[in-house]
Amino acid sequence: MHYPIILTPDDNDTVMATSPDFPELVTFGDDNNDALLRAVDALEEAIAARIADRENIPPPSKGRHRATLPTLTTMKVILYNSMREQNVTKAELARQLSCHGPQVDRLLDLHHASKVDQLETAMRTLGKSFEVRAV
Repeated sequence: MHYPIILTPDDNDTVMATSPDFPELVTFGDDNNDALLRAVDALEEAIAARIADRENIPPPSKGRHRATLPTLTTMKVILYNSMREQNVTKAELARQLSCHGPQVDRLLDLHHASKVDQLETAMRTLGKSFEVRAV
């Protein structure tokens, strides 16, 4: 997932990074590259907050500069969005996976290093799968 980032020179010889997809995202860097790097962390925090608040996570819109989410974060966002699309609660997913609620919480926790096979199993439970490709 590659989210658009708007880079704006600041009065303090820094660059401000914001995102049209996440109005709550604001961070700064020493230059464009540094601001984009910091935007990835800020983007993950914005997404984590939306998951905690059970809010929508939009698909990336278009934009010149982009912040690319790590693969594991992308998988967790796809799982979260798939659950929302199908109106599957964390408790329901836990029942379908025959596991405890905290295990599902960890699957959606962006700070937890979940195992890919666990995420794949959860997606299969929802009737979907991940597709990975190199570009």
